[in-house]
Amino acid sequence: MRSGGGSGLILGIESSCDETAAAVVRGGGEVLSNVVASQIALHANYGGVVPELASREHLRNIVPVVHAAMTQAAVTFADLDAIAVTEGPGLAGALLVGITYAKALALGLGKPLLAVNHLEGHIHAVLMEARQREDARMPLPLLALVVSGGHTHLYLADEDPATGWRYRNVGRTVDDAAGEAFDKVAKLLGLGYPGGPWIDALAAHGNPRAVEFHFAQIKPRAPGPGIVNKKAPATPTEGPTFDFSFSGIKTAVLRYLQTHGMSSAIEERRKVLAEMPNAKAADALPLCDAQTLDLIASFQFAVVGNLIRQTFSAAGEFAARGILISGGVAANSELRRRFSEEAARRNLPIAFPSLALSTDNAAMIAAAAWPKFLACQFAPEDLVATPQLKLG
Repeated sequence: MRSGGGSGLILGIESSCDETAAAVVRGGGEVLSNVVASQIALHANYGGVVPELASREHLRNIVPVVHAAMTQAAVTFADLDAIAVTEGPGLAGALLVGITYAKALALGLGKPLLAVNHLEGHIHAVLMEARQREDARMPLPLLALVVSGGHTHLYLADEDPATGWRYRNVGRTVDDAAGEAFDKVAKLLGLGYPGGPWIDALAAHGNPRAVEFHFAQIKPRAPGPGIVNKKAPATPTEGPTFDFSFSGIKTAVLRYLQTHGMSSAIEERRKVLAEMPNAKAADALPLCDAQTLDLIASFQFAVVGNLIRQTFSAAGEFAARGILISGGVAANSELRRRFSEEAARRNLPIAFPSLALSTDNAAMIAAAAWPKFLACQFAPEDLVATPQLKLG
């Protein structure tokens, strides 16, 4: 395969869930364009992502989104050095749309194709922005918390000059992800989708210590593979793991609602909001009494507290020199504030993505692909979608 003009331009394509995204990034650090077509309005009608509808929307959006990214970047396909695409994890049909398009484009242009793990992309979204700030380079090894609607994982990340980035999974959710818990609790309360922004906004009006929530102790899991390189032999995971579980707190919220007779108020709130075009959290505030706002604040306080305890315990155990938070839940204002305060108390550097790069996007895919491009780690011709792809 031939390269482009040697300018380090990579077109990234992301379609793992309900956002169709394309971006052009130079040298893994300079974002020339980052276009995202969101499906939130479509899936909000169902209270969650409908895989079949997501795939259909990706088919409609992929060509215009890529065209928009190329136009905004003011580059041509001939200028590109490579095409990068998310291979997993994610929804099978959604991933397949991006992969099929990327493979066809790479073949037609004679450009290398790079396969990127979606979770690694979230990590590199922060690393990319940190590189742009000379005073904020992340020390290694670092501990990365990837927290979103589909994932809550802790990775010990380091870079080897010879082999590239290596990731060791030292914590993961055993059931619901944190973002999923936000969505489900918001739905229980008659609020909109996605639930995270609604709960974040409303929690500021409640007492975070009004309702006490507890997290059960999670039993240690069996040893698993230790590095992301799928060609390398699996090695046992050494030391303790720092797993998460958020299904219990969702059930606790449900029981609280039932025992405190809040069902009728919830249904009325749900009905009123459903009749509002483009309803926002501000519209829900007058519909929430003090008890509801206290419950919301207490739920968020407990979830963020659990994320903090597990993350900083793992950082201490594995002698991480910095903390990195990424994923959609990284946009939560209380999470950013409390994590920053705890990091400062422990004298640990911490970094978050900009709000634009917190949720799914293609700039993070192009950024994560850059080290692979330099190492000539190109995707095979038989690349397929891997919905359960692991990282570490």
